Amino acid sequence: MQMNNNGTQAGPVILGVDPGLNITGYGLIRVGQEDPQLLEAGVVRGGSRKPLEQRLKAIYDGISEVIEQHQPQAVAVEELYSHYKMPRVAILMGHARGAICLAAAQHEIPVFHYAATQIKKILTGTGRAPKKQVQDAICREFGLATAPEPADVADALAIALCHHYLGRHTTIGNAC
Repeated sequence: MQMNNNGTQAGPVILGVDPGLNITGYGLIRVGQEDPQLLEAGVVRGGSRKPLEQRLKAIYDGISEVIEQHQPQAVAVEELYSHYKMPRVAILMGHARGAICLAAAQHEIPVFHYAATQIKKILTGTGRAPKKQVQDAICREFGLATAPEPADVADALAIALCHHYLGRHTTIGNAC
């Protein structure tokens, strides 16, 4: 556990990740006795024109770098959602989730998984909230004047907050 500037212990860091082959959003929050604190948020770009293996390597490398820099105690990832008309998308997203889970596992960090409807319900009160409503909730939670862009960043922060609000940041992770 890290120390604050005043010498007291800082709370755990949670890394929320919104997986995607082209854009993977991530958000780091510190939790403790006060309100969650936004540490950093951004994207890892897989590159839409690259072969699959290079995109997965970019995701793995990017998430590994974030983990090494911030040393989170937990990684929270959105569960795979698949529409029956587009099974190929689910398979491709599974690859991205695998790269993220591997990065966390190699750094011995537990990984937790949350359904998109669960994340939305915790932050907005409804599991069917549109992206704009999730972005507005993130602005309120962190006192931001403008919503994080792209929406993948707000989604990643929402995933980290969901993990925090469910109080699971001190337990063993679910298997990928």
